[in-house]
Amino acid sequence: MSHQKKKPNGCGCSNIPLSLIILIFGGGYWWFSQKGNLDISKFLVNIQQITIPILNSSPIAYSTPNPITSSTPTPFLSSAKNLQSNQKQAVIPTITRPKTPLLQTPWEKKVIRGIYLSRYQITNNTDEQTIRERVRYYRSQGINTIIHGVWGNGCTMYNSEVLQQTLGYKSCPNQFQDRWLDWLIDEAHKQGMQVHAYFEKGIKIDKNSPIYDLAISRQWVVPGVDKTYVGIDHYVLDVQIPNVGNLFKNILVEFVQKYPKIDAVQWDDYLGYYAELPGKIDRTAKLTKFLQQMITAMKQANSSVSFDICHHNPYWAKRYFAADWQKWHVDRVFIQAYNEANFKEELNYAKNYAGIAITDQQLHRLKELVDNQEIKSILVFPLSGKPEETASRLKILTQYEERGSRGAGE
Repeated sequence: MSHQKKKPNGCGCSNIPLSLIILIFGGGYWWFSQKGNLDISKFLVNIQQITIPILNSSPIAYSTPNPITSSTPTPFLSSAKNLQSNQKQAVIPTITRPKTPLLQTPWEKKVIRGIYLSRYQITNNTDEQTIRERVRYYRSQGINTIIHGVWGNGCTMYNSEVLQQTLGYKSCPNQFQDRWLDWLIDEAHKQGMQVHAYFEKGIKIDKNSPIYDLAISRQWVVPGVDKTYVGIDHYVLDVQIPNVGNLFKNILVEFVQKYPKIDAVQWDDYLGYYAELPGKIDRTAKLTKFLQQMITAMKQANSSVSFDICHHNPYWAKRYFAADWQKWHVDRVFIQAYNEANFKEELNYAKNYAGIAITDQQLHRLKELVDNQEIKSILVFPLSGKPEETASRLKILTQYEERGSRGAGE
C-alpha cells in the first residue's frame, strides 16, 4: 500500500528559519522604541498642555489665565480661552429696585408757603446761631419762604447810609447785630428756602415813629389822620414831595444793593392813600407814577429781585386806597384776604394772581385753600405776634394731607 502526502496546516511558519523570525521581531522592537515613541511623546506633550476649565476640579481663577507654552495656538486652545473669557463676563448683575418717589401733598405743591415775621421778632439782640436755628425750625414746619420786616414806621432794620444822611440816624431803635439779615438769607438758601424783605407800613407812620416830629414839622404828611385800622392813627407820607419820594427810592435801591441775594421785596396795603382822608383828593395817578419810578430804579440797581405787593383786590385797592397797582408794573401780587366778610370775593381774585394772604385767625380756611389747586401760594400773617406757634399749627393742620398723599404713593 502506497503512503499519501498530508496537506500542510497553518501558515507554514514552521518552515521559516528561526533566525529570520528573531531578526524581524528584533528590528520591529527597535523601530517602535525609537521612531514611533518620538511621535507619540510629542503628541502627548501637546495633549498635556490643553486645559479644559469645566473639567478642572479646582476653582477657576478669572484674574490671570495660565500661560500657554506652545507658540502655535490651536483651535481647541482658542475655544478654551474664549470659554474662560465668557465665564469672567458672565457676572449676574445686582438688580436694584428703584425707590418710588414720594408724591407731593397739596400743601407742598404750593409755590410759596410763607410766614410773616415782623421787624422785631427775630432781630433784637439775636446771635447768628439763634437766627440759623429759627430758619431751620420754620423749614421743619413746612414753610419755604420767610417774609421778614426790614422797614417800618419810617426807619430801617439795618444800618442805612441813606437814612443817616437824610434824617440823621442810621436805623430803627433796635439792638440787632449788623449781619443778622446776611445770616438769615444764607441759612434760608442752604435750606432751599427764600427770604422776602417786608416793607411794613409802607408810606405810613404813627406817633411812635422816630421821624414823626420831623415829618410833621416839614409838612411831609398829607392832611388828616388815616383810620383804616381801628385802634391806631396813621399819618401818610406824601410821596409827591420830592424829598419824600427820593427817600423811599434811595432806601429801596440801597437795600437791594446792600443785600443782593435777597429774593424779593414786598410792600403791603399801607402803600396807598385812604379814601376817607380830608379833601377827597384823588392821588391815584401821582401814586402810580411814583411806584413806576421806584420800581424802575430798583430794577436798575438789582434786576434779579422781585418786586411784590400784598394788597387788596384791584377794585378795592383803587377805589379805597388810590392804589391802581395793575399799572405799577409789579412782579407778583398776593391778594390780602384778612377781611372775613369779603373773603369769598378776595378768593376769586387770588386765583388769578400769585396767591393769597390770611392771618393766623383764619386758619379754619386753610384746608379750603390748600385743596384749591387754583391758589398757587399761601402767606400767613401771625396777628398774635407768635410766629413760631403759628408755624407749628400750620404743620399740624397740613399733616392730614401729608398722611393721605404719602399712603397713596407707597
